[in-house]
Amino acid sequence: MSFTNAPVTRLLVLGIVSGSIAASLLDIKHYFYIIVDTHIWRYRQFWRLLAYQLCYTNSTEVLFAAMSLYNLRIVERMWGPRKYASFILVSFLLTALIPPVIMIVLRPLTAGIFNYMPAGPTPIVFAVLAQYHAVVPHMYKYRIATSPAPPTNTPFSGITLSDKSYKYAIALHLALLQWPGSVVGAVVGWAVGQSWREGLVPLRIVRWRLPSWMVGAKPMRRSAEFESMRRRLEGEGAATTQSVASGVEAGADGQAERRRTMGQQIVDQFREAL
Repeated sequence: MSFTNAPVTRLLVLGIVSGSIAASLLDIKHYFYIIVDTHIWRYRQFWRLLAYQLCYTNSTEVLFAAMSLYNLRIVERMWGPRKYASFILVSFLLTALIPPVIMIVLRPLTAGIFNYMPAGPTPIVFAVLAQYHAVVPHMYKYRIATSPAPPTNTPFSGITLSDKSYKYAIALHLALLQWPGSVVGAVVGWAVGQSWREGLVPLRIVRWRLPSWMVGAKPMRRSAEFESMRRRLEGEGAATTQSVASGVEAGADGQAERRRTMGQQIVDQFREAL
């Protein structure tokens, strides 16, 4: 019941969990992370760019990623499964290329520190988190004091949080688990989400949608939509006309009844006089 109206989120969570379990059981975890100097420069394994976001390699990341996607399912409910799935696919393709390229550029500048790109869809999680931050308002705020209760005339000293703060905290913990590579992926994912929203991504890509059958929706042709709308309007118009006609007929019958009643009274009075 928690995934009601969120089939894409349910599929993502199940895919992350089952994919990570399968990678552990089959002992193929080493195919899903990227070591820049070995996999990219030496062996030219560019297929890893499309593979590194398919699953995580440890249970902690699986837990926090699944919790984050579950908390962000409201974005799919607001957008609809088709738009949400299209956004996920576009984000996957963009984040499959940009973070490894940044790691390739930063590696020689940082003495090899930025050499490891961890496995997992952390960039996608942060792309969705950027949409959540923009479209979902907070319900309430609360404060946590960082010092003992001050006198009434002293300004409050503490941290102000909202009901959304713990969701950001879970995602932030996910981003810090395998830094610096996970941090790069998280920053790029957030930037992709913001670029999508601010119109920096080409409009054709933003408006592109997956076929309806891929998200379980039955496609309807535009002519069929117009025909259905026309029939509905005709039915409403016919019902309105019928109700108006019935009201006019009822009014005429009432007037005729009143006329017959007055005539009958006059005839009765003449009969009594005679």
